[in-house]
Amino acid sequence: MLVDHHCHLDFAQFADDRAGVIERARAAGVGVMVTICTRVKRFPDILAIAEAHDNVFCSVGTHPHQADEETEVTTADLVRLAAHPKVVAIGEAGLDYFYQKSTPANQAEGFRRHIRAARETGLPLEIHTRDADADAARILREEHAAGGPFPAILHCYTGGLELARRAVDLGLYVSFTGVISFKKSEALRDVARAVPLDRLLVETDAPFLAPEPHRGKTNEPAFVVHTAAALARAHGVTHEAMAAATTANFFRLFAKVPRRFAPQESAV
Repeated sequence: MLVDHHCHLDFAQFADDRAGVIERARAAGVGVMVTICTRVKRFPDILAIAEAHDNVFCSVGTHPHQADEETEVTTADLVRLAAHPKVVAIGEAGLDYFYQKSTPANQAEGFRRHIRAARETGLPLEIHTRDADADAARILREEHAAGGPFPAILHCYTGGLELARRAVDLGLYVSFTGVISFKKSEALRDVARAVPLDRLLVETDAPFLAPEPHRGKTNEPAFVVHTAAALARAHGVTHEAMAAATTANFFRLFAKVPRRFAPQESAV
């Protein structure tokens, strides 16, 4: 069994075949999917997808690209919406200095609000960080020191070794997408090798970043099997061992997902 803890089933690429996408994932051995919120104002649409499918769950939060749009969203708002049984994560939130679609100040403040929501709810924060390693590490360190630990994942990780190590030291997890399978991603595979097996997760970030052999196509949750295989090769373990490790890690971190979805060896 595998899990895709970060996909975007509400995006337009899936509008005409969402049920087919979910069924293909199930057929590929993907037992659980988490569809991720990028705008709180679109949360009802995302929640509706999760409610329509037994093995699909969701998050609530504001992507750093939309940080300027949702400055009025409070930690209390996130906590209130996260009370729904289908909401199993906070975010995605964080810092993205590559596209600069929102100001760094609003991104940082939004990031901190989401961290507080993750700490208050106990739900993992899906962290988006790109070209912002130093500031992300600083905020994580400051928030950990000021308010204590909180559950979180560096999702779609493409950053450097230092941020990954700092995150692991703070108790966070590190997640990889299809980028890990690309021919020119050897530096990223070196980072992945440095992350202990008990802190690794796999995801698609679908509909983006399809792994080999589907690169260039619309990504979908079924393709997480290829990401897991690439990560297994990087770590020098079998595909089965990587699937078992990342699935166990998911159920440890995403504690709100009902245990009935876990394979027997991960259910304890």
